[in-house]
Amino acid sequence: MKTILSAFAILLASSALSFAAEPAKVMEGAGGKMYTDANGMTLYTFDKDAAGKSACNGDCAAKWPPLMAAADAKDEGDWTIVTRDDGSKMWAYEGKPLYTYVEDKKAGDVTGEGKGGVWHVAKAD
Repeated sequence: MKTILSAFAILLASSALSFAAEPAKVMEGAGGKMYTDANGMTLYTFDKDAAGKSACNGDCAAKWPPLMAAADAKDEGDWTIVTRDDGSKMWAYEGKPLYTYVEDKKAGDVTGEGKGGVWHVAKAD
């Protein structure tokens, strides 16, 4: 019986390890719940992006760094991988690529909200 319980415990532990953590965190901000990167920096969406396609490259990406994904990252439910024009990978939520903003200086800043009428805080449900 002890052997069966040990095997069951190992099975549970290994299946728990097979689920990766979401690529972003949820933080409570002035406007409600929003997504942030691992460092607590606000994530944004860009109205000019098409579903699953980033339109923010070059100078745009220098000001609005993409939420990069590892080359071997896989889609996880509403979290999907977008291949950028340069071949690198970034995360999207519900098909919308996600970015931080260089003018946000500390965790929780939302200085990019509404920039140019096309940048928006990525709201969490």
